[in-house]
Amino acid sequence: MKIVTFSAKGEPFRLGLLLDDHKLVDPQQAYREKLESEGQGRAAEIAGALLPSDPTSFLANGPLAADAAEEALEYARRHPESKSVYGKSDVRIGPPVPRPNKIVCVGLNYKDHILEMKRDFPAHPVIFAKYAIAAAEPNGTFPLDSQLTQKLDYEAELAFVIGKKGKNISEADALDYVAGYTVVNDITARDMQKRTIQWLQGKTLDKSLPMGPHLVTKDEIPDPHALDISLTVNGELRQKSNTEQLLFNVNYLVSFLSGFMTLEPGDVVCTGTPGGVGEAQGKFLKDGDVVRVEIGGIGSIETRIVEEGAR
Repeated sequence: MKIVTFSAKGEPFRLGLLLDDHKLVDPQQAYREKLESEGQGRAAEIAGALLPSDPTSFLANGPLAADAAEEALEYARRHPESKSVYGKSDVRIGPPVPRPNKIVCVGLNYKDHILEMKRDFPAHPVIFAKYAIAAAEPNGTFPLDSQLTQKLDYEAELAFVIGKKGKNISEADALDYVAGYTVVNDITARDMQKRTIQWLQGKTLDKSLPMGPHLVTKDEIPDPHALDISLTVNGELRQKSNTEQLLFNVNYLVSFLSGFMTLEPGDVVCTGTPGGVGEAQGKFLKDGDVVRVEIGGIGSIETRIVEEGAR
């Protein structure tokens, strides 16, 4: 199952599910129509409770919601004329988790990236945070303020989203707590990042985490540690690797993070970037650049850099 958020006619982003490459479904509406067709009373209340418009609440509803979502998808496939079905080109697609409770990021987690940054291999994961204001749609623009930063950089990353609450989770059980996987670009102001020993100010600029194009549920990604990952700028290949190169893998990160904080549905964990970042090459992003990140089995996102004064 591929989870998205979408906005029709300027409404707030709401939960959606992909039907195919060209269509998506509002699962709450589809499930409501299904229940009404079966003569179920209070169909709207039941559908709203099981399949809320907020994706974090949907994930928190667990297996019952997942089963209802599958039924909604099947209903929409059999009833393409349903009001629940939208053309992708007719709506705006948002980040699969628009307002994460936590955005946890891992630095220095690919061996080639550690070497190019001339750092030692960390004994423990290097953890930092981005705030919810950083979450951005998968195919939008990033507002560059060249008076704020002269060294805007890109970072292709695999992210996973937590599906149920947990603390002190074992590595063996870790994937039970993962809802699915998505693509992110950790856009970073390197000059701001290095002004102090804390990275936060260079990492959590508004709209600095394009995310998507959807959240692929874990049943469709049997091994998150065997995925090709790449990034291009204006078609030029800058990053190319595979998630098998992760120093600390998904299982380890779930266990490690849950050892000191409670993980909750909708938390986004960005697993780090491979070698080839702009900082190592002296190639920083500028007005008009188009950055494309792709991960095999998930999809791609594309962000255009737009100077704020040029809009």
